Amino acid sequence: MTASVMADDYVSVILGALADIDTADLVIETGDVSTYVGGSEADLLRYLTDLGAGLGASGRHVSLAVALSRGCPGEVVCALPGGAGLRVVEPPAARPTGIRASAEWALYPLADPVPGANGPDPDHMRDIYAAIDQAKDRGTFRKSEHFVTRLEGDLGDVLATVVAGWVLAGRSVQHVTSHVTISLNSPSWADAAATSTDPQEQTR
Repeated sequence: MTASVMADDYVSVILGALADIDTADLVIETGDVSTYVGGSEADLLRYLTDLGAGLGASGRHVSLAVALSRGCPGEVVCALPGGAGLRVVEPPAARPTGIRASAEWALYPLADPVPGANGPDPDHMRDIYAAIDQAKDRGTFRKSEHFVTRLEGDLGDVLATVVAGWVLAGRSVQHVTSHVTISLNSPSWADAAATSTDPQEQTR
């Protein structure tokens, strides 16, 4: 995960947001390129929502780049192919923040073989389409772009959409990764609303 704040005081904005986050039950390793956060799906969503809300409340233009991975056969806790197996959990609930977000999201079900698994055969497009359908059901789907899906809505709903797609794909594919880039307080939103002839577009 990488947070970028488009302001001279970005350090204080980021540190201020981090100071208010409950990191219980999470493993956090910060480097000079990105920060690794490990934990349950629900705890990860809570952390990302808290961080995004804290950064968004600053009013600065913020970009969050998040890579999610579950069931990786190369992880420390899963050194052998197929060692993790399918992980079936319920998608964690969204927590509305009152902060508008737009995002470009991609999901990658990596069809690792799972010996002895009784679930459906891996089918990456089936799982991707199912994830997009749940985004439509949640009302966060905006449109399809090149190689990504555009999401819009409350930050909490957008993050929950991403995590839910990732979690649901993990019911049929062991190793699933997902990437999302989220924009908060973008100055281009005002420009787009001013030039749009679509009344609905002007209110998004």
